[in-house]
Amino acid sequence: MYVLGGAQTDFARNLAKEGGGLLDLLAEVVPDALEDARVPAERIEVAHVGNLAGELFAGQAQLGGLLVTAVPGLDGVPSTRHEAACASGSTAVLAACADLAAGRYDLALVVGVEVMRNVDARTAAEHLGTAAWAGHEALSARFPWPALFAEIAEAYDGRYGLDHAHLGAFAELAFASASRNPLAQARDWTFPAGSFGTEDEHNPPVEGSLRRTDCGRITDGAAAVVLASPRFAAEWAARHGRTLDDVPAVTGFGHRTATLPLAGKLDRAEPDGYLFPQLRGTVTDAYRRAGIPGPDALDLVELHDCFTITALVALEHLGLAPPGGGGRVIESGDIGPDGVLPVNPGGGLLGLGHPVGATGVRMLRDAARQVSGTAGPIQVDGARTALTLNVGGSFTTTVALVVGTGGA
Repeated sequence: MYVLGGAQTDFARNLAKEGGGLLDLLAEVVPDALEDARVPAERIEVAHVGNLAGELFAGQAQLGGLLVTAVPGLDGVPSTRHEAACASGSTAVLAACADLAAGRYDLALVVGVEVMRNVDARTAAEHLGTAAWAGHEALSARFPWPALFAEIAEAYDGRYGLDHAHLGAFAELAFASASRNPLAQARDWTFPAGSFGTEDEHNPPVEGSLRRTDCGRITDGAAAVVLASPRFAAEWAARHGRTLDDVPAVTGFGHRTATLPLAGKLDRAEPDGYLFPQLRGTVTDAYRRAGIPGPDALDLVELHDCFTITALVALEHLGLAPPGGGGRVIESGDIGPDGVLPVNPGGGLLGLGHPVGATGVRMLRDAARQVSGTAGPIQVDGARTALTLNVGGSFTTTVALVVGTGGA
């Protein structure tokens, strides 16, 4: 399915301080996406919304209807909200692609949106904890998700040994990339010496072995993309003097769901192989459906790095290194902006920000911009094929998309 255009809000904003909320984000990002795609709202035939916790943070459910309220030109358009923790946005994308592939519709709008900075940190942690196995895991933790991913770090350390210097190096790379992104949450942040090390004074522990700069920050934000069937995209390209081969397209996908509790997933780890077999399956499914052999066919990756340990594990499951070898990939510099395979050139979740329901949609929008050469200051030279990997929960829901130009 083809990506005709999209938009993202500024992830550094605090909507509560502005006196705004979900409606305001939708009313801003959707018209911007439609303008970028050069299609009017009245042409949209179906809409899908990704959101984790509208009820908890904003007291608002029925976000399909809220979308129509924000953009009256969508009145009557069928709209559905999707929730899969931090992979909510990507599952909304998959639903839209399925609609288009089935021939039900030719033009779809996908929006991811979240307001999360309107409550204190402890309340936010409690709200986010509902995406774990509520009442059964991380019960004594002050911050459930840092605690669960600290358990992953512990499990990884027990298997292979974990050097925090590799985690710190990944975080430092993420924030450096974010400094070049005009929409990144952390674009203006500064980091004194020692911020990525293991001294408590400079990089305080949060939970377990994970420290402040190992942990991504939630934020307020929205992202939207307009997706089209091949038939509509061909007509659209002809109207605008373009060839279909130059229009970004989703060429393959993977989507798997593992058992909810982290302990259950760790019990299912391959004894001499991957820590999260379903994550590996998601990636290989995407490679297979896109008709590519593996990471050597990619020009960049939009990688889910809610925590540095998430990134290290995911790098291995992408096939960039054998299990236990992710740290060496980080150390090599191959995933830097000028490396063999740049990862998160716009800063990723750590640097760009993580409005949970919007992240998967933002990843697709950024991947489409990269392969079409329109990513501005974060552009990867010569990018033609990208992969997004979006994770919900403790690798519970995983979605990968391969994005290329139509001729790729």
